Amino acid sequence: MTGFEMFWPLVAHALLVFCLYALLVVRRAAVVRSGKVERIAFRENLAEPEESRIVNRAIANQFELPVLFYAASVLLFITEADNIVAVVLAWIFVVARYVQAAMQLTGNLPLRRLSFMVGFASAFLMWVWLAVWMATN
Repeated sequence: MTGFEMFWPLVAHALLVFCLYALLVVRRAAVVRSGKVERIAFRENLAEPEESRIVNRAIANQFELPVLFYAASVLLFITEADNIVAVVLAWIFVVARYVQAAMQLTGNLPLRRLSFMVGFASAFLMWVWLAVWMATN
């Protein structure tokens, strides 16, 4: 690749995380306004209402498997293995994360599972691509 194509999927994933945080703020404000919970419940990590708990969990999910995605992306760039294969795998991962987050928020477990598996496979293949690249160069 000639530039920073490998980093656009990372930017797109970061946008997803920022949007989830914004949604969490909106949902938490709504449950506090409605009287379902006191504001202190969030500071003390007490029983969080379902409306905001699912968003909070969706955010947590963005810091689990994606850590391996970020590491692979940076290493692929550093080792100059960030060719079309790596970039396509990175975009597949990010699209799968968007779908997974949407399905988590809507409760569609079968599609959420499928999107997780697609993302998992693409992250795994990024690491395989890195290993093959390092072994042959």
